[in-house]
Amino acid sequence: MAQTDDRTKVLFVCLGNICRSPMAEAVFAHTVAQRQLSDQFLIDSAGTASYHVGSRPDPRSAATCKSHGVPISHHGRQVQASDFKKFDYILCMDESNLSDLLRKQPSGSKAQVALFGSYSPDNKDRIIEDPYYGGQDGFEKNFGQVTRCSEGLLKKLGF
Repeated sequence: MAQTDDRTKVLFVCLGNICRSPMAEAVFAHTVAQRQLSDQFLIDSAGTASYHVGSRPDPRSAATCKSHGVPISHHGRQVQASDFKKFDYILCMDESNLSDLLRKQPSGSKAQVALFGSYSPDNKDRIIEDPYYGGQDGFEKNFGQVTRCSEGLLKKLGF
């Protein structure tokens, strides 16, 4: 008899998978671990584009996570059709990502595709802007956003 995997599966998505989505993956995984819930989740991240497949997170994302005590380890990958069957939640950072994902989503897939910012407890900053072409302050702002949204997602999931 086959075993079922009843973990909640969450995929975080941005454009290139080196700034926002690996940060969201790391922060959510850290938040889950702090609550001793790691065995109840499968957490990953990907990009809608293939620009950075195989790349490590942007050094500014990694430094921001590290400065807040959040470990980050990821290699960039692109969203695959199979992700829509594998993951329960595919949470993206902005409207462009959302549009791309909804266009790629196969019919009959189980994934709920939404903006990660929709889980912000204060319902502010629903869009997690791309910090790539800006300074360090954009990465810090993203860190605050994904931290709040991680808490909001866990609350919405009943944890």
